[in-house]
Amino acid sequence: MYHVIVFLPLIGFLLAGLFGKSIGAKGAEYVTSGFLIICAILSWIAFASVGFSDAPPQSIPVMRWFSSGALNVDWAFRVDTLTVVMLVVVNTVSSLVHVYSIGYMHHDPGRPRFFAYLSLFTFAMLMLVTADNLAQMFFGWEGVGLASYLLIGFWYKKPSANAAAIKAFVVNRVGDFGFALGIFGVFALFNSIDLTTIFANVAEYGHQTAGEGGEVAGHAAETVLVFLGHSLSRGDALTIICLLLFMGAMGKSAQFFLHTWLPDAMEGPTPVSALIHAATMVTAGVFMVARLSPLFEHSHTALTVVTIIGATTAFFAATVGLVQNDIKRVIAYSTCSQLGYMFVALGVGAYGAGIFHLFTHAFFKALLFLGAGSVIHAVSDEQDMRRMGGLRRLIPKTYWMMLIGTFALTGLGIPFTSIGTAGFFSKDAIIESTFVGHNPAAGYAFVLLVVAALFTSFYSWRLIFMTFHGKPRSSADVIDHVHESPNVMLVPLYVLAAGALFAGLLFYNVFLGYQSGDLSEGWYNAFWRTSLFAGPENEILEHFHHVPVWVKLSPFIMMALGFVIAWAMYIRSPQLPKALARSQPGLYAFLLNKWYFDEAYDFLFVRPAKALGRFLWKRGDGWLIDGFGPDGVSARVLDVTRSVVRLQTGYLYHYAFAMLIGVAALISWVMFAGT
Repeated sequence: MYHVIVFLPLIGFLLAGLFGKSIGAKGAEYVTSGFLIICAILSWIAFASVGFSDAPPQSIPVMRWFSSGALNVDWAFRVDTLTVVMLVVVNTVSSLVHVYSIGYMHHDPGRPRFFAYLSLFTFAMLMLVTADNLAQMFFGWEGVGLASYLLIGFWYKKPSANAAAIKAFVVNRVGDFGFALGIFGVFALFNSIDLTTIFANVAEYGHQTAGEGGEVAGHAAETVLVFLGHSLSRGDALTIICLLLFMGAMGKSAQFFLHTWLPDAMEGPTPVSALIHAATMVTAGVFMVARLSPLFEHSHTALTVVTIIGATTAFFAATVGLVQNDIKRVIAYSTCSQLGYMFVALGVGAYGAGIFHLFTHAFFKALLFLGAGSVIHAVSDEQDMRRMGGLRRLIPKTYWMMLIGTFALTGLGIPFTSIGTAGFFSKDAIIESTFVGHNPAAGYAFVLLVVAALFTSFYSWRLIFMTFHGKPRSSADVIDHVHESPNVMLVPLYVLAAGALFAGLLFYNVFLGYQSGDLSEGWYNAFWRTSLFAGPENEILEHFHHVPVWVKLSPFIMMALGFVIAWAMYIRSPQLPKALARSQPGLYAFLLNKWYFDEAYDFLFVRPAKALGRFLWKRGDGWLIDGFGPDGVSARVLDVTRSVVRLQTGYLYHYAFAMLIGVAALISWVMFAGT
């Protein structure tokens, strides 16, 4: 079954990519979409069969990959609860995006290529989440990076799309450099990159290590790794390795400092945004940290860094989302912020809560992106919310789907009850877990997450009010052509809306269940029994169920307050936003320009790199190498031959004169030589 799940998207990619002209656009659409629907159904079957069984993690071999000295790498699928959760997320969202794209890309002549790229991305993502070793994980990691580059730049005739694709590729290479170094460090430390071997050894390693400094009881710290000229003991080496691995996660999951590529990636078609930049690829970093949690659990410093970066990202992206006017960019910054929530959960040890939010977020964020695509489709490809308004009566089905996505994103629910949307259960669980976390940065993270919840509610309702309410701000011609999307686009929205509404309620006990103070009695323990990052020793699970009332109420209060402020500013008094922006021009410009990260990076890295490249091109390559090398030699040869050519006039008397001069010179030489 797992071979079918992983390789059907690859077969779809090959059929659509190599034989797209033969089978036609319709054939490419139906083949790739049909394969993904099969994969999604099988993934849910795997979720039900593996998640609630007592079977330990299993490795399903595919083939021998390569061997080099002590490094032996097999291609195999690691199957446990974390794997099947990711299979459900990836294949469910991907199948719905494939079906949705049949309608959205209907008039695009490059449909076979587009669907081939979608299936290639899905295959690479499945390779990543089923990886049994770090080499296979890195293969999938780079594969989704390649597919992301191809999909962001799908409309390659647009300069902005090409620039966005290159930016995403380059920024991710920065993170991937750290990820690769982390893998090298793991091999140096454990002499293996096989996950089972690493986890078994790190458990023994943890018993031998007394602290972060790596001192074993009664013995001096032993140097186990040299990094940048520094000799590292056990604990320090593990911390450095974890930080390098997390650097890769920062790039792929668009965390603070390496986040700049994500908003620009909206240049790709909207289905790409839903698939890659909302539900799947950007969660690869979260998955990687969760998968390697046995390593991170032995480095409190690394977990603290994860918490700080995650909380800062959640706050930063939420502040920028407050003032964005492009409907897709608002949702993109929301994605960036929600990824920060997930990393905070991992940093404080609430792994179940983090993966639960990854699971629920896939439904409501894909719903919002595809809903935004339906809006863009209806208003003749307009993306600026300032040119929309009054659309709820014209596209009511899309309006209600976007409304459900907003309910889930903002965490609408009734506190102290089991009534609520998906985000109500998962996001609130993260905030409560952060409050009881023992991480040194837990307090910092809790405050920022609560504030980010307020901002999230505000910009989410701002999007709804600006897009669907008020007076139409589009031209009469656009309004006359506004139409509801076809069913092939709406049906995926209905499925995602069901997940956004009910996934939290249905799967809460699966991810976070707790009964009678004994974890062994809950569904949680049955589901995560095959997971290495959760178990009865996880105190966070017990403590977050007993936080103070004000902590449980804080997300709800922030959600309600954000709604009221957005309603007051965009429904009751629409002139307020402009007046506020004029009264605070510096703050408004700071947020509108995304904290000036792009300008800072352009000044610090892009311009110096271009200047260095220009100098090496003009002076190094042009003047020095070419000037004194091939070009210089050829130029001198031409000068000499040009001078010699002047002597060849073709006149007989010139040649006779030259002969006489030669004879005179010879006679003179003989006369003087004889003396």
